[in-house]
Amino acid sequence: MHKHLVSKKKAKALCGALFLVGLAILSFTGAWWPGIMLVVGIPLALRQLFLGRYYDMAVSLAVFAGVFIIATFQISERFLLPVIFLVGAIYLLFREYFVSNTEPEDEEEENLNEEIEEDQQEKKK
Repeated sequence: MHKHLVSKKKAKALCGALFLVGLAILSFTGAWWPGIMLVVGIPLALRQLFLGRYYDMAVSLAVFAGVFIIATFQISERFLLPVIFLVGAIYLLFREYFVSNTEPEDEEEENLNEEIEEDQQEKKK
């Protein structure tokens, strides 16, 4: 069972904002490649961290940061890049087909109740 650090709604908002800030930085600097790998990977990993999905976060960081490092330091990508992508693919397949990742109905209902309470608190302000 995963413990959420923040609600799904807040995680989505924070990571969406971080993604847009990253795009703004890339637009300003013009360093699109390999910077886009970090702009996509960091908010994705952060969202997974906020939702308590630590293994997903580690794999996302390994894939996106790995590609960034390979491209930045011009490491021979002939072997390392396919390995990084295969490790990510194997993890995704393993997680979906061998590990039950569905949330119990109680936890889904609890998350929905948290979001409703947050909306009501925001309306009161």
